[in-house]
Amino acid sequence: MNFSAFSFLCAIFFSVTFASCEKPDRSPTPAMEFDIDNISYGMDTANNMDIYLPPGRDTANTKVILFIHGGSWSSGNKNEFAEAIPAIRSKLDDYAIFNIDYRFAFNDSTRFPAQIDDIESAIKFIQSKAGEYRINANKICLVGASAGAHLALLTAYRNNKSGKIKAVVDLFGPTDLTDLYQNHPLPAQARPVLVNFLGATPATNPGVYINASPINFINAQTVPTKIFHGTEDIVVPIAQSNTLKTKLEEFNVKVDMTVYPGEGHGWSGNNLLDTYQKTVDFIRENVH
Repeated sequence: MNFSAFSFLCAIFFSVTFASCEKPDRSPTPAMEFDIDNISYGMDTANNMDIYLPPGRDTANTKVILFIHGGSWSSGNKNEFAEAIPAIRSKLDDYAIFNIDYRFAFNDSTRFPAQIDDIESAIKFIQSKAGEYRINANKICLVGASAGAHLALLTAYRNNKSGKIKAVVDLFGPTDLTDLYQNHPLPAQARPVLVNFLGATPATNPGVYINASPINFINAQTVPTKIFHGTEDIVVPIAQSNTLKTKLEEFNVKVDMTVYPGEGHGWSGNNLLDTYQKTVDFIRENVH
């Protein structure tokens, strides 16, 4: 073999060797746990969310929980769930959690449906970040308390044409706003809250009350619903949840309701721990 032929074979050998040694590893780097506060999801300064991304997540198996706080549609903030999120997260370590603030109802530009629009914007933001965050934004559970539960129910029942919302957890939320206005045990306190939110009474604008009531949008395709309520709630009477449960059952929708005797508009202690565990169990069973 002459020198030039030998050199050629050596060149081939070493080029193949180095090519095989330096071939890039195309397997994705495992995702690390990542939390970040106050990410903007919309145009308004109130449109902020906290994000909790678990380790080892991926776009097939890491589903989404979206928390929506209460406050009579005119107050409160996402810190309401400061204790709930760690408690639930520790038992649902394959879920990404998003916790939002939204606009408050103060004037015509921020009354209903501004809050629903904000939730829709939050969901669209989450979906737009699915690849970057390595999450499955096609499988979402909404969790809301009080006014936030009302917004969660209405979004899941009325605005879920894509089918991405798979279940909803309702902690003592209003469900029939016309009935709440007409039959609340403390009308002097309840009616101004509803008028501030909707900009009218049922007499002056019955349509807005109908359109804002989750109970009016139940059908056979409504997502599974978990309800929690205390028997002594004077802010949102338990009748609101009882009526919701009955209506869901009429349409053969999967529904489960936990009632806490003697509890009011929220609770603590063992009942709260029970709420966390039942929420985890419900999400595990229904978001798939």
